Amino acid sequence: MNYITRALAFIALTLTTSGTLSAKQPNILILMADDLGYSDLSCFGSENIKTPVLDKLSTQGMKFTDFYAAAPNCSPSRAGMLTGRFSSRVGMYSYVPPNSPMHLRVSEVTSAELLKQAGYETAHVGKWHLCSDLTGGTLPTPAEHGFDYWLGTENNALPSHADPVNFVRNGKAIGKQSGYSCDLVAKEAMYWLSNERDKTKPFFLNVWFHEPHARVAAPAELVARHQGKSAVYFACVENMDRAIGRLLDYLDDNHLADNTFVMFTSDNGSYRQGSNGNLRASKSFVWEGGIREPTMVRWPGHVKAGSQTSTPAGGVDVLPTLCEMAGITPPQDRRMDGVSLVSLLEGKEIKRTKPLVWFFYRTDPACAMRDGRWSLVGYLDPKVPKGHSFIPAHMKYLHESKLIRFELHDLVADPGQTNELSKKHPEVLKKLSQKMIELHAEIIEDGPVWFENPPVD
Repeated sequence: MNYITRALAFIALTLTTSGTLSAKQPNILILMADDLGYSDLSCFGSENIKTPVLDKLSTQGMKFTDFYAAAPNCSPSRAGMLTGRFSSRVGMYSYVPPNSPMHLRVSEVTSAELLKQAGYETAHVGKWHLCSDLTGGTLPTPAEHGFDYWLGTENNALPSHADPVNFVRNGKAIGKQSGYSCDLVAKEAMYWLSNERDKTKPFFLNVWFHEPHARVAAPAELVARHQGKSAVYFACVENMDRAIGRLLDYLDDNHLADNTFVMFTSDNGSYRQGSNGNLRASKSFVWEGGIREPTMVRWPGHVKAGSQTSTPAGGVDVLPTLCEMAGITPPQDRRMDGVSLVSLLEGKEIKRTKPLVWFFYRTDPACAMRDGRWSLVGYLDPKVPKGHSFIPAHMKYLHESKLIRFELHDLVADPGQTNELSKKHPEVLKKLSQKMIELHAEIIEDGPVWFENPPVD
Protein backbone atom coordinates (compact mmCIF):
# COMPACT_ATOMS: atom_id res chain seq x y z
CA MET A 1 0.00 0.00 0.00
CA ASN A 2 1.44 3.37 -1.00
CA TYR A 3 0.94 5.60 2.04
CA ILE A 4 2.69 8.55 0.39
CA THR A 5 0.03 8.45 -2.31
CA ARG A 6 -2.60 8.26 0.41
CA ALA A 7 -1.16 11.26 2.25
CA LEU A 8 -1.19 13.29 -0.94
CA ALA A 9 -4.78 12.26 -1.54
CA PHE A 10 -5.76 13.55 1.88
CA ILE A 11 -4.00 16.85 1.22
CA ALA A 12 -6.02 17.19 -1.98
CA LEU A 13 -9.13 16.22 -0.05
CA THR A 14 -8.50 18.97 2.50
CA LEU A 15 -8.07 21.56 -0.23
CA THR A 16 -11.38 20.63 -1.85
CA THR A 17 -13.44 20.70 1.34
CA SER A 18 -15.66 23.76 1.20
CA GLY A 19 -15.18 25.11 4.69
CA THR A 20 -16.04 24.82 8.35
CA LEU A 21 -18.44 22.36 9.89
CA SER A 22 -22.04 23.52 9.61
CA ALA A 23 -24.55 23.05 12.41
CA LYS A 24 -27.09 22.14 9.75
CA GLN A 25 -25.18 19.13 8.47
CA PRO A 26 -27.54 16.12 8.66
CA ASN A 27 -26.72 12.74 10.06
CA ILE A 28 -26.59 10.14 7.27
CA LEU A 29 -27.78 6.52 7.39
CA ILE A 30 -27.37 4.39 4.25
CA LEU A 31 -29.21 1.05 4.32
CA MET A 32 -28.45 -1.45 1.57
CA ALA A 33 -29.75 -4.97 0.98
CA ASP A 34 -27.79 -7.66 -0.87
CA ASP A 35 -29.44 -9.20 -3.98
CA LEU A 36 -32.88 -7.74 -3.27
CA GLY A 37 -35.13 -7.78 -6.32
CA TYR A 38 -37.10 -4.78 -7.60
CA SER A 39 -40.43 -6.26 -6.47
CA ASP A 40 -39.28 -7.92 -3.24
CA LEU A 41 -40.89 -5.29 -0.99
CA SER A 42 -44.64 -5.04 -0.55
CA CYS A 43 -44.45 -1.31 -1.35
CA PHE A 44 -42.86 -2.27 -4.69
CA GLY A 45 -45.40 -4.92 -5.58
CA SER A 46 -44.61 -8.12 -3.68
CA GLU A 47 -47.71 -10.19 -2.95
CA ASN A 48 -45.83 -12.62 -0.69
CA ILE A 49 -43.32 -10.61 1.31
CA LYS A 50 -44.58 -8.27 4.03
CA THR A 51 -42.28 -5.33 4.76
CA PRO A 52 -44.22 -2.89 6.96
CA VAL A 53 -41.13 -0.98 8.10
CA LEU A 54 -39.88 -0.18 4.61
CA ASP A 55 -43.43 0.38 3.40
CA LYS A 56 -43.82 3.08 6.05
CA LEU A 57 -40.41 4.56 5.25
CA SER A 58 -41.41 4.85 1.59
CA THR A 59 -44.39 7.03 2.61
CA GLN A 60 -42.30 9.27 4.84
CA GLY A 61 -40.15 10.58 2.01
CA MET A 62 -39.51 9.95 -1.68
CA LYS A 63 -39.95 6.65 -3.48
CA PHE A 64 -37.74 6.10 -6.55
CA THR A 65 -39.28 4.00 -9.31
CA ASP A 66 -36.22 4.25 -11.59
CA PHE A 67 -33.21 3.98 -9.29
CA TYR A 68 -30.22 1.92 -10.38
CA ALA A 69 -27.40 0.08 -8.67
CA ALA A 70 -23.94 1.09 -9.83
CA ALA A 71 -23.40 -2.44 -11.20
CA PRO A 72 -25.29 -5.75 -11.56
CA ASN A 73 -23.34 -7.54 -8.85
CA CYS A 74 -21.97 -6.81 -5.42
CA SER A 75 -18.36 -5.56 -5.38
CA PRO A 76 -18.56 -3.17 -8.34
CA SER A 77 -21.91 -1.84 -7.15
CA ARG A 78 -20.48 -1.00 -3.73
CA ALA A 79 -17.41 0.61 -5.26
CA GLY A 80 -19.55 2.82 -7.49
CA MET A 81 -21.71 3.94 -4.58
CA LEU A 82 -18.75 4.83 -2.36
CA THR A 83 -16.78 6.71 -5.04
CA GLY A 84 -19.38 8.28 -7.34
CA ARG A 85 -17.57 6.71 -10.29
CA PHE A 86 -18.52 3.94 -12.72
CA SER A 87 -17.23 0.69 -11.24
CA SER A 88 -15.02 -0.35 -14.15
CA ARG A 89 -13.40 3.09 -14.01
CA VAL A 90 -12.16 2.33 -10.49
CA GLY A 91 -11.06 -1.20 -11.46
CA MET A 92 -13.83 -3.18 -9.83
CA TYR A 93 -14.77 -5.28 -12.85
CA SER A 94 -16.74 -8.00 -11.07
CA TYR A 95 -17.22 -9.44 -7.60
CA VAL A 96 -13.99 -9.98 -5.64
CA PRO A 97 -13.25 -13.74 -5.46
CA PRO A 98 -11.06 -15.31 -2.75
CA ASN A 99 -7.35 -14.43 -2.93
CA SER A 100 -7.91 -11.86 -5.67
CA PRO A 101 -5.63 -8.81 -5.98
CA MET A 102 -8.62 -6.75 -7.13
CA HIS A 103 -9.75 -4.26 -4.49
CA LEU A 104 -10.93 -0.70 -4.01
CA ARG A 105 -7.68 1.24 -4.12
CA VAL A 106 -6.79 3.80 -1.45
CA SER A 107 -6.17 6.35 -4.21
CA GLU A 108 -9.94 6.40 -4.74
CA VAL A 109 -11.75 8.96 -2.59
CA THR A 110 -14.85 7.68 -0.81
CA SER A 111 -17.83 9.45 0.69
CA ALA A 112 -16.63 8.32 4.13
CA GLU A 113 -13.27 10.07 3.63
CA LEU A 114 -14.94 13.25 2.46
CA LEU A 115 -17.44 13.32 5.29
CA LYS A 116 -14.81 12.46 7.89
CA GLN A 117 -12.68 15.35 6.66
CA ALA A 118 -15.75 17.60 7.05
CA GLY A 119 -16.19 16.64 10.70
CA TYR A 120 -18.39 13.54 10.58
CA GLU A 121 -18.03 10.45 12.72
CA THR A 122 -18.04 7.47 10.34
CA ALA A 123 -18.87 3.77 10.69
CA HIS A 124 -19.52 0.80 8.42
CA VAL A 125 -21.36 -2.34 9.53
CA GLY A 126 -22.25 -5.37 7.41
CA LYS A 127 -20.98 -6.80 4.16
CA TRP A 128 -17.90 -5.09 2.68
CA HIS A 129 -16.69 -7.17 -0.31
CA LEU A 130 -14.25 -4.58 -1.66
CA CYS A 131 -11.19 -6.74 -0.98
CA SER A 132 -10.49 -10.42 -0.36
CA ASP A 133 -8.82 -10.04 3.04
CA LEU A 134 -9.95 -8.01 6.05
CA THR A 135 -7.45 -9.37 8.59
CA GLY A 136 -4.12 -9.91 6.83
CA GLY A 137 -2.95 -6.32 6.64
CA THR A 138 -2.00 -6.34 2.94
CA LEU A 139 -5.21 -4.94 1.46
CA PRO A 140 -7.11 -1.79 2.45
CA THR A 141 -9.96 -2.29 4.89
CA PRO A 142 -12.83 0.12 5.63
CA ALA A 143 -10.42 1.97 7.94
CA GLU A 144 -8.27 2.93 4.95
CA HIS A 145 -11.38 4.22 3.17
CA GLY A 146 -12.48 6.67 5.84
CA PHE A 147 -14.43 4.63 8.38
CA ASP A 148 -13.52 5.27 12.04
CA TYR A 149 -15.21 2.07 13.17
CA TRP A 150 -16.25 -1.02 11.26
CA LEU A 151 -17.68 -4.51 11.42
CA GLY A 152 -17.72 -6.45 8.18
CA THR A 153 -17.24 -9.59 6.13
CA GLU A 154 -15.10 -10.05 3.06
CA ASN A 155 -18.10 -11.42 1.17
CA ASN A 156 -21.22 -13.24 2.40
CA ALA A 157 -22.23 -14.24 5.90
CA LEU A 158 -20.99 -17.81 6.42
CA PRO A 159 -22.17 -20.50 6.56
CA SER A 160 -25.49 -18.65 6.15
CA HIS A 161 -27.32 -15.74 7.76
CA ALA A 162 -27.79 -17.88 10.86
CA ASP A 163 -24.96 -17.80 13.42
CA PRO A 164 -22.27 -16.39 11.07
CA VAL A 165 -18.65 -17.22 11.82
CA ASN A 166 -16.77 -14.74 9.62
CA PHE A 167 -17.42 -11.26 11.03
CA VAL A 168 -14.39 -9.01 11.49
CA ARG A 169 -14.43 -5.95 13.76
CA ASN A 170 -11.80 -3.27 13.16
CA GLY A 171 -9.41 -5.81 11.65
CA LYS A 172 -9.91 -8.60 14.22
CA ALA A 173 -11.96 -11.74 13.55
CA ILE A 174 -14.57 -12.16 16.29
CA GLY A 175 -15.57 -15.79 15.72
CA LYS A 176 -18.98 -17.39 15.68
CA GLN A 177 -21.91 -15.12 16.54
CA SER A 178 -25.32 -16.22 17.76
CA GLY A 179 -28.27 -14.87 15.81
CA TYR A 180 -29.16 -13.77 12.31
CA SER A 181 -26.87 -11.53 10.31
CA CYS A 182 -29.32 -8.65 9.91
CA ASP A 183 -29.99 -8.59 13.66
CA LEU A 184 -26.26 -8.64 14.46
CA VAL A 185 -25.57 -5.85 11.97
CA ALA A 186 -28.39 -3.65 13.29
CA LYS A 187 -27.29 -4.32 16.88
CA GLU A 188 -23.72 -3.28 16.03
CA ALA A 189 -25.00 -0.10 14.37
CA MET A 190 -26.96 0.83 17.50
CA TYR A 191 -23.99 -0.04 19.72
CA TRP A 192 -21.80 2.35 17.74
CA LEU A 193 -24.42 5.08 17.86
CA SER A 194 -24.72 4.70 21.64
CA ASN A 195 -21.17 3.96 22.76
CA GLU A 196 -18.46 4.65 20.20
CA ARG A 197 -19.20 7.86 18.32
CA ASP A 198 -18.56 11.44 19.36
CA LYS A 199 -22.12 12.67 19.87
CA THR A 200 -21.14 16.30 19.35
CA LYS A 201 -20.54 15.53 15.66
CA PRO A 202 -22.87 14.46 12.85
CA PHE A 203 -22.59 10.80 11.86
CA PHE A 204 -22.30 8.82 8.63
CA LEU A 205 -23.41 5.23 9.21
CA ASN A 206 -23.16 2.71 6.37
CA VAL A 207 -25.33 -0.37 7.03
CA TRP A 208 -24.94 -3.04 4.32
CA PHE A 209 -27.02 -6.12 5.10
CA HIS A 210 -26.20 -9.61 3.83
CA GLU A 211 -29.87 -10.46 3.24
CA PRO A 212 -31.29 -11.94 1.04
CA HIS A 213 -28.09 -13.20 -0.67
CA ALA A 214 -27.84 -16.99 -0.62
CA ARG A 215 -27.46 -18.94 1.59
CA VAL A 216 -30.61 -17.63 3.19
CA ALA A 217 -31.80 -18.28 6.73
CA ALA A 218 -34.55 -16.75 8.84
CA PRO A 219 -36.51 -17.32 12.09
CA ALA A 220 -38.91 -20.25 12.00
CA GLU A 221 -41.96 -18.11 12.79
CA LEU A 222 -41.35 -16.01 9.68
CA VAL A 223 -40.65 -19.03 7.47
CA ALA A 224 -43.91 -20.64 8.66
CA ARG A 225 -45.88 -17.75 7.15
CA HIS A 226 -44.94 -18.93 3.64
CA GLN A 227 -45.10 -22.06 1.52
CA GLY A 228 -42.93 -23.53 -1.22
CA LYS A 229 -39.25 -23.39 -2.05
CA SER A 230 -39.06 -19.61 -1.66
CA ALA A 231 -40.37 -19.57 1.92
CA VAL A 232 -36.98 -18.98 3.54
CA TYR A 233 -36.09 -16.29 0.99
CA PHE A 234 -39.35 -14.43 1.71
CA ALA A 235 -38.79 -14.74 5.46
CA CYS A 236 -35.21 -13.55 5.08
CA VAL A 237 -36.39 -10.25 3.56
CA GLU A 238 -39.01 -9.89 6.29
CA ASN A 239 -36.38 -10.47 8.97
CA MET A 240 -34.23 -7.71 7.47
CA ASP A 241 -37.27 -5.41 7.51
CA ARG A 242 -37.72 -6.08 11.23
CA ALA A 243 -34.04 -5.33 11.89
CA ILE A 244 -34.32 -2.04 10.02
CA GLY A 245 -37.36 -1.26 12.15
CA ARG A 246 -35.31 -1.58 15.34
CA LEU A 247 -32.66 0.73 13.93
CA LEU A 248 -35.21 3.36 12.85
CA ASP A 249 -36.91 3.09 16.26
CA TYR A 250 -33.53 3.85 17.82
CA LEU A 251 -33.35 7.07 15.83
CA ASP A 252 -36.83 8.03 17.04
CA ASP A 253 -36.18 7.10 20.67
CA ASN A 254 -32.93 9.08 20.76
CA HIS A 255 -34.33 12.17 19.00
CA LEU A 256 -32.11 11.68 15.94
CA ALA A 257 -34.69 11.05 13.22
CA ASP A 258 -35.55 14.67 12.47
CA ASN A 259 -31.96 15.47 11.48
CA THR A 260 -31.07 12.19 9.79
CA PHE A 261 -31.06 11.47 6.07
CA VAL A 262 -32.09 7.82 5.57
CA MET A 263 -31.69 5.98 2.28
CA PHE A 264 -32.61 2.38 1.50
CA THR A 265 -31.60 0.53 -1.68
CA SER A 266 -30.08 -2.76 -2.93
CA ASP A 267 -26.68 -3.52 -4.46
CA ASN A 268 -28.19 -5.31 -7.51
CA GLY A 269 -31.19 -7.30 -8.66
CA SER A 270 -32.23 -10.66 -7.30
CA TYR A 271 -30.97 -14.04 -8.47
CA ARG A 272 -34.46 -15.42 -7.77
CA GLN A 273 -36.89 -15.73 -10.67
CA GLY A 274 -39.95 -13.62 -9.93
CA SER A 275 -38.27 -11.21 -7.55
CA ASN A 276 -37.56 -8.60 -10.21
CA GLY A 277 -41.19 -8.18 -11.26
CA ASN A 278 -41.71 -7.65 -14.98
CA LEU A 279 -38.16 -6.41 -15.48
CA ARG A 280 -35.97 -8.40 -17.83
CA ALA A 281 -33.32 -10.84 -16.49
CA SER A 282 -31.71 -10.89 -13.05
CA LYS A 283 -28.54 -10.35 -11.05
CA SER A 284 -25.32 -10.10 -13.11
CA PHE A 285 -27.14 -8.84 -16.22
CA VAL A 286 -27.25 -5.23 -17.39
CA TRP A 287 -30.88 -5.67 -18.39
CA GLU A 288 -33.26 -3.80 -16.05
CA GLY A 289 -33.79 -6.80 -13.77
CA GLY A 290 -30.13 -6.82 -12.83
CA ILE A 291 -29.73 -3.13 -12.04
CA ARG A 292 -33.04 -1.39 -11.20
CA GLU A 293 -33.57 -1.35 -7.43
CA PRO A 294 -36.33 -0.61 -4.90
CA THR A 295 -35.18 2.67 -3.35
CA MET A 296 -36.49 5.31 -0.98
CA VAL A 297 -35.19 8.37 0.86
CA ARG A 298 -36.42 10.10 4.02
CA TRP A 299 -35.02 13.51 4.89
CA PRO A 300 -37.33 15.51 7.19
CA GLY A 301 -37.69 19.15 6.24
CA HIS A 302 -36.28 18.56 2.76
CA VAL A 303 -38.12 15.64 1.15
CA LYS A 304 -41.89 15.80 0.92
CA ALA A 305 -43.60 12.84 2.57
CA GLY A 306 -45.43 10.63 0.09
CA SER A 307 -43.52 11.95 -2.92
CA GLN A 308 -42.38 9.80 -5.82
CA THR A 309 -40.04 10.25 -8.77
CA SER A 310 -39.48 8.39 -12.03
CA THR A 311 -36.37 10.45 -12.85
CA PRO A 312 -33.49 8.02 -13.47
CA ALA A 313 -30.95 8.06 -10.64
CA GLY A 314 -28.36 5.63 -9.34
CA GLY A 315 -25.73 4.50 -6.90
CA VAL A 316 -23.06 6.71 -8.48
CA ASP A 317 -25.19 9.71 -7.45
CA VAL A 318 -24.89 8.96 -3.74
CA LEU A 319 -21.45 10.53 -3.15
CA PRO A 320 -22.20 13.88 -4.84
CA THR A 321 -25.58 13.97 -3.08
CA LEU A 322 -24.00 13.48 0.34
CA CYS A 323 -21.39 16.08 -0.47
CA GLU A 324 -23.98 18.73 -1.29
CA MET A 325 -25.99 17.86 1.83
CA ALA A 326 -22.90 18.22 4.00
CA GLY A 327 -21.66 21.37 2.26
CA ILE A 328 -18.46 19.89 0.86
CA THR A 329 -16.95 19.63 -2.60
CA PRO A 330 -16.63 16.30 -4.47
CA PRO A 331 -13.17 15.37 -5.77
CA GLN A 332 -11.99 17.68 -8.55
CA ASP A 333 -8.89 15.76 -9.66
CA ARG A 334 -10.62 12.83 -11.42
CA ARG A 335 -13.57 11.99 -13.64
CA MET A 336 -16.77 11.82 -11.60
CA ASP A 337 -19.85 10.11 -13.01
CA GLY A 338 -22.70 10.83 -10.60
CA VAL A 339 -24.65 14.02 -9.93
CA SER A 340 -26.19 15.39 -6.75
CA LEU A 341 -29.83 14.45 -6.25
CA VAL A 342 -30.54 17.18 -3.68
CA SER A 343 -32.60 19.29 -6.09
CA LEU A 344 -34.57 16.19 -7.13
CA LEU A 345 -35.24 15.35 -3.50
CA GLU A 346 -36.57 18.86 -3.02
CA GLY A 347 -38.98 18.48 -5.94
CA LYS A 348 -36.91 20.12 -8.66
CA GLU A 349 -35.07 18.79 -11.71
CA ILE A 350 -31.52 17.54 -12.03
CA LYS A 351 -29.22 17.86 -15.01
CA ARG A 352 -26.82 15.11 -15.97
CA THR A 353 -23.62 15.78 -17.86
CA LYS A 354 -23.45 12.14 -18.98
CA PRO A 355 -25.89 9.22 -19.03
CA LEU A 356 -25.89 6.43 -16.46
CA VAL A 357 -23.72 3.62 -17.86
CA TRP A 358 -23.00 0.03 -16.84
CA PHE A 359 -20.18 -2.12 -18.20
CA PHE A 360 -20.14 -5.71 -16.96
CA TYR A 361 -18.04 -7.93 -19.18
CA ARG A 362 -19.21 -11.28 -17.74
CA THR A 363 -22.65 -11.33 -19.36
CA ASP A 364 -24.11 -10.61 -22.78
CA PRO A 365 -25.00 -7.82 -23.47
CA ALA A 366 -22.07 -6.30 -21.60
CA CYS A 367 -23.02 -2.61 -21.68
CA ALA A 368 -26.14 -0.65 -20.86
CA MET A 369 -26.94 3.05 -20.81
CA ARG A 370 -29.95 4.97 -19.49
CA ASP A 371 -30.59 8.35 -21.10
CA GLY A 372 -34.00 9.80 -20.26
CA ARG A 373 -36.65 7.34 -21.39
CA TRP A 374 -34.18 5.35 -23.50
CA SER A 375 -32.21 2.23 -22.66
CA LEU A 376 -29.40 1.17 -24.97
CA VAL A 377 -27.64 -2.17 -24.55
CA GLY A 378 -24.42 -3.08 -26.32
CA TYR A 379 -22.80 -6.38 -27.26
CA LEU A 380 -19.04 -6.97 -27.33
CA ASP A 381 -16.79 -8.83 -29.73
CA PRO A 382 -15.11 -11.19 -29.00
CA LYS A 383 -17.53 -13.06 -26.79
CA VAL A 384 -17.09 -13.13 -23.04
CA PRO A 385 -14.46 -15.72 -22.03
CA LYS A 386 -15.63 -18.55 -19.81
CA GLY A 387 -15.00 -18.47 -16.09
CA HIS A 388 -17.07 -17.36 -13.10
CA SER A 389 -14.30 -15.58 -11.18
CA PHE A 390 -12.21 -12.68 -12.44
CA ILE A 391 -8.96 -14.18 -13.82
CA PRO A 392 -5.94 -12.87 -15.81
CA ALA A 393 -7.41 -13.87 -19.19
CA HIS A 394 -10.37 -11.60 -18.53
CA MET A 395 -8.15 -8.55 -18.11
CA LYS A 396 -6.83 -8.95 -21.65
CA TYR A 397 -10.37 -9.35 -22.95
CA LEU A 398 -11.51 -6.15 -21.23
CA HIS A 399 -9.00 -4.09 -23.18
CA GLU A 400 -9.37 -5.80 -26.55
CA SER A 401 -13.14 -6.19 -26.87
CA LYS A 402 -15.18 -3.71 -28.89
CA LEU A 403 -18.86 -2.79 -28.98
CA ILE A 404 -20.31 -4.10 -32.23
CA ARG A 405 -24.11 -4.31 -31.88
CA PHE A 406 -26.81 -2.37 -30.06
CA GLU A 407 -30.45 -2.65 -29.05
CA LEU A 408 -32.77 0.23 -28.14
CA HIS A 409 -35.70 0.17 -25.71
CA ASP A 410 -38.20 2.75 -24.46
CA LEU A 411 -38.38 2.18 -20.69
CA VAL A 412 -41.34 4.48 -20.16
CA ALA A 413 -43.54 2.53 -22.58
CA ASP A 414 -41.84 -0.83 -22.10
CA PRO A 415 -40.00 -1.29 -18.76
CA GLY A 416 -39.75 -5.02 -19.46
CA GLN A 417 -37.62 -4.36 -22.56
CA THR A 418 -39.68 -6.63 -24.79
CA ASN A 419 -39.79 -4.36 -27.86
CA GLU A 420 -36.57 -3.55 -29.69
CA LEU A 421 -36.85 -0.13 -31.38
CA SER A 422 -33.58 0.58 -33.19
CA LYS A 423 -35.20 0.35 -36.65
CA LYS A 424 -38.01 2.70 -35.61
CA HIS A 425 -35.66 5.28 -34.10
CA PRO A 426 -32.39 5.14 -36.08
CA GLU A 427 -31.44 8.70 -35.10
CA VAL A 428 -31.70 7.87 -31.40
CA LEU A 429 -29.72 4.65 -31.92
CA LYS A 430 -26.96 6.52 -33.73
CA LYS A 431 -26.65 9.22 -31.09
CA LEU A 432 -26.70 6.89 -28.10
CA SER A 433 -24.47 4.17 -29.57
CA GLN A 434 -21.78 6.74 -30.36
CA LYS A 435 -21.98 8.02 -26.79
CA MET A 436 -21.75 4.49 -25.41
CA ILE A 437 -18.69 3.73 -27.54
CA GLU A 438 -16.99 6.90 -26.30
CA LEU A 439 -17.79 6.26 -22.64
CA HIS A 440 -16.82 2.60 -22.84
CA ALA A 441 -13.41 3.49 -24.29
CA GLU A 442 -12.87 6.20 -21.66
CA ILE A 443 -13.83 3.92 -18.76
CA ILE A 444 -11.56 1.09 -19.91
CA GLU A 445 -8.68 3.53 -20.38
CA ASP A 446 -9.10 4.75 -16.80
CA GLY A 447 -9.47 1.31 -15.20
CA PRO A 448 -6.38 -0.26 -13.60
CA VAL A 449 -4.82 -3.49 -14.89
CA TRP A 450 -4.76 -6.26 -12.31
CA PHE A 451 -2.53 -9.37 -12.10
CA GLU A 452 0.48 -8.37 -14.26
CA ASN A 453 2.14 -5.23 -12.87
CA PRO A 454 -0.76 -4.48 -10.52
CA PRO A 455 -1.45 -0.80 -9.87
CA VAL A 456 0.09 1.09 -6.99
CA ASP A 457 -2.59 2.01 -4.49
